[in-house]
Amino acid sequence: MEFTAEEGKRPHSHCSTIILPALSIGNVGQLAVDLLVSSLRADKIGYLDDPYVMPCVGNDAYGPEPRGDLAVALEVFEDLDNKLSIVQQRAPIMKGMMIKFAKNICSWAAAMGKKEVVILSSLDSGKMPRCDMISQQIHYISTGNTDGTDERFEKLGWKKLEQYVPSQRGWQYLDSQMVDGSVQDEPFCTEDDFTDEDYFPSLPFASLFSSCKAKGLKVTCLFCFCSEGDNMRDALVLAEAVYKFVGKCSSTSLGNGNIDWAIPLSWKTVYGPPPDMSIF
Repeated sequence: MEFTAEEGKRPHSHCSTIILPALSIGNVGQLAVDLLVSSLRADKIGYLDDPYVMPCVGNDAYGPEPRGDLAVALEVFEDLDNKLSIVQQRAPIMKGMMIKFAKNICSWAAAMGKKEVVILSSLDSGKMPRCDMISQQIHYISTGNTDGTDERFEKLGWKKLEQYVPSQRGWQYLDSQMVDGSVQDEPFCTEDDFTDEDYFPSLPFASLFSSCKAKGLKVTCLFCFCSEGDNMRDALVLAEAVYKFVGKCSSTSLGNGNIDWAIPLSWKTVYGPPPDMSIF
């Protein structure tokens, strides 16, 4: 993986926490990153090039007016006020290459001197525990303790993802693959052998989490359960969780509307222009 800086810009060493999206249902991680970049007015400092990420290009995503600035597959932003680096991923990973991509981006983060990684991901609401269906709650896993718990997040009222069980074969397989010099020969199970406990370790966030952990980085995954559709509300919930994480939001509940969000320009055309009212 190669980093190319924008002209006249460079990474800052004191931005020691990095935020990454994980490809997931509804693209909520990426939507939340768009919202954070826009609201924090993070500065684009460069982009990443990785052989396992599909190429893509588009118009400026943030605005407030389209200026013709190109957006590419992997972009890097910094928020100096909050000492954050933010990576936006706009394209999928090539099939079967998620572990290699995870190794690459986590190696780059470690080489850049990052100390903590925050991974944003959504999860299929069909996998949500019944006891959590009454509210839209943030779940997490962390390297704070070996079982994935972290007292910092318990105090915020977040719940550890109960499907994270490090002793299960899927998580064990990922840990073994992240060791330097290991080679991914074949999946840890066949399609016929795939069980419910294998589902979460097969998702992109799991590879990123395991790779960061193997590099000795402190890592946290933040999740919200959702379904495909209009996922802007889910992105707001996940972005507000990041605000709480970095101490910018002191409210006691998520989604209370107290944050002055800057809606990205790209969100305005998600569903096309509004209908012509003359037809009604």
